[in-house]
Amino acid sequence: MSSTEFSRRRKQLMRMMGENSIAILPTANEQVRNRDVLFPFRPDSDFFYLTGFSEPEAVMVLLPNRKQGEFLMFCREKDPVKETWDGYRAGLEGAMEQYGADDAFPFSDIDDILPGLLEQRERVFYEMGCNAAFDARMSEWVHQVRGRTRTGVHAPTEFLALDHFVHDMRLYKSRSEIATMRKAAKLSAAAHSELMRTTQPGDAEYQLASRFQHYCQMRGASQQAYPSIVGGGNNGCVLHYVENKDALNDGDLVLIDAGCELDCYASDITRTFPVNGTFSEPQAQLYQLVLDAQLAAIEQVQVGNHYNDPHEAAVRVLAKGLIKLGLLKGTLAQVLKSQSYKKFYMHSTGHWLGMDVHDVGDYKIDGHWRVLEPGMVLTVEPGLYIPVGSKGVAKKWQGIGIRIEDDVVVTKNGPDVLTRDVPKEIAEIEALMA
Repeated sequence: MSSTEFSRRRKQLMRMMGENSIAILPTANEQVRNRDVLFPFRPDSDFFYLTGFSEPEAVMVLLPNRKQGEFLMFCREKDPVKETWDGYRAGLEGAMEQYGADDAFPFSDIDDILPGLLEQRERVFYEMGCNAAFDARMSEWVHQVRGRTRTGVHAPTEFLALDHFVHDMRLYKSRSEIATMRKAAKLSAAAHSELMRTTQPGDAEYQLASRFQHYCQMRGASQQAYPSIVGGGNNGCVLHYVENKDALNDGDLVLIDAGCELDCYASDITRTFPVNGTFSEPQAQLYQLVLDAQLAAIEQVQVGNHYNDPHEAAVRVLAKGLIKLGLLKGTLAQVLKSQSYKKFYMHSTGHWLGMDVHDVGDYKIDGHWRVLEPGMVLTVEPGLYIPVGSKGVAKKWQGIGIRIEDDVVVTKNGPDVLTRDVPKEIAEIEALMA
């Protein structure tokens, strides 16, 4: 992502903020894994979206129309000793030269400097409730400024949710964002195809998860967008199964929900295929039903449609098919009204996708489903889950979990499936696995 992209975003936000306002946004905190070992650091998505800065201990401040500089950064100073142990730092100079800050200050000086920046600003844009420790510091800074009102200092009187504005911006992806997401999607798609080619009965679920991550890392994606789900047989009926500990049995299906993250943008793909390379008849019948539902849902990803239209299309296809197979009783209208299909399909058909795998953005506006517009990106992922022991279900259907998921961009010319490179037709999967 170019520096001009981040600058454009900050300017767009400051136009919405207006004069006499200030935005304050810290990055994520480092998290302890155990004792003195930290989890790999990832910046807060909103912070990175506006700055491109990926180091911990940093705070962005925006001050529209401030003559001395509108974009300020608080960050760590250069320190040769600490950099020898923990890695390089941009420092104050780097924050300005590499990331476009008009001025930069040591992170350790924020308590001395930031109260002065709040003076004479009427509106404060801040993400309250996301960081309890920083919330307390914000309260203290505001308290300090209010304590000086008798000297003529004007304290802020309005506090607005910064995330409300930033999240609406993030919902609409730019060309460069979509290009990055397309690259991540293609890389994840190739990794899924590689798993189809190499999986054999007796492989462990964790081996497939490892091979997926290795494939992506060897091609430049060092992080996964979320912990991979690899569920063989009955484990595929657990929606967020992450143990990945069992062996894959001949005759079972395996459900793999995995995607890499590239430059802080997520991909999210699910494929389900037979461990031995050939679908049994019951597996093929349920799989084709889910695929038909997914194709019907993707067709509804059109400008002017509502966010929930893909879900309603998928549910209609699934309900009709389950009645035909004898898994549900009643007419289509009865099944849809009673929602009896939720016994086998209990989640929604998708979610927004972007910097977060479950990305930000309102799904409803004033109680109504949001209208789809160009630049929005969502997943389309219907499924069927029939665990072992399901009452009133023939044994041939039990232990089958199926989900098919793709990443789709809303465009003026119809749905653009970023993850189209992974086979999902039965014949294509069996041919690839052969």
